[in-house]
Amino acid sequence: MATQKSTKKAAAEEAIQQEPEVMIEEAPVETEKDVASLSPLDEVMNQAERAYAAYMDAERQVAKAYHENEIQVAKAYKRAEAQASRAFESAVTKAAQDRQEAISQAMAEREAALLRIEEEYRTAVENANHAYESNVEEAAGVRLGNVEKAWEVRDQTIEQAWQIYSKIAR
Repeated sequence: MATQKSTKKAAAEEAIQQEPEVMIEEAPVETEKDVASLSPLDEVMNQAERAYAAYMDAERQVAKAYHENEIQVAKAYKRAEAQASRAFESAVTKAAQDRQEAISQAMAEREAALLRIEEEYRTAVENANHAYESNVEEAAGVRLGNVEKAWEVRDQTIEQAWQIYSKIAR
């Protein structure tokens, strides 16, 4: 009887380890004749075997529940991982778009600044040329005026010199 009990226990434990969904074999239905021929010790042993079988069945159900929970947790992790990957890819795509827009805007502003600087340069060159020409014309006018005055002074001096000479020569 003890050998039979340990054999059943080993078989039940092996079934739990191998397959959590396997159900334990139900104890054979005892007839009245079998119950009457059993001693009180046999009856207690039968109850203990049934209790042990029920315990093993409950243990298998718990193992199955844990296994199903583990599968659900793994699925939830995979979903969370996939969602995190999608969020990362979306953030990277958005960052790349933002970067490209910033670069495009900077290039447009650079082009506008270069055009503005070129226009300011042209204006400054034109102003400098105009000022140069004005200064040259003014200097030429002053020079011409000074040359005319010098000729006048020369002519007057020569005239005075001839007048003095003609008074002396007379």
